[in-house]
Amino acid sequence: MNLYLRLFLLTVRIRLAGLRSGRRPSLWDEGRTPFRVALTDLDPLRHVNNGKYLSMLDLGRYDLLTRSGFWHEASRRGWYAVVAAQTITYKRSLTLGQRFTLVTRVLGVDDRAVYIEQTFERRGSVVARAVVQARFLRRTGGTVTPEDLVAAAGGAPRDLTLPDWVHAWADAVRISSAAPTRTARGASA
Repeated sequence: MNLYLRLFLLTVRIRLAGLRSGRRPSLWDEGRTPFRVALTDLDPLRHVNNGKYLSMLDLGRYDLLTRSGFWHEASRRGWYAVVAAQTITYKRSLTLGQRFTLVTRVLGVDDRAVYIEQTFERRGSVVARAVVQARFLRRTGGTVTPEDLVAAAGGAPRDLTLPDWVHAWADAVRISSAAPTRTARGASA
């Protein structure tokens, strides 16, 4: 199923759910986005293609940000999110027609980014898990500070201290703007 069609259906579901419940979850709550594997999600081996998981991660984050109202608040302030880095581990396959849930939660923040954990679950078992490093940028230029993000979300009701391994991973994958470019053979260009 095309990503845009899924995005449209998700947006309709979010609006209908908001009308029914009247309760808006917090940005710090766990978001649960249901999916079903479509034919267009599959690769030649007939399981969900690794790239499709990354596209679904976008939808899970959109779901949490929209339901919490943070998407609207960020847009009002002229902010938008970009993925700076991500890591994903696959444990099981998903195949045609299977239902699964994408669980999304904010892990925490550091001085540069927000970290989000997203877990694909099927029948109580983990299928895949990702950690996404996202930065919020200003349409007028520049980066939104994590302090401004937390303030725009109405504060943080829980400790946002990141696990040590997330700090180590973020440091390991950071690309310095002063780093030389590399050719195919690894020599500096």
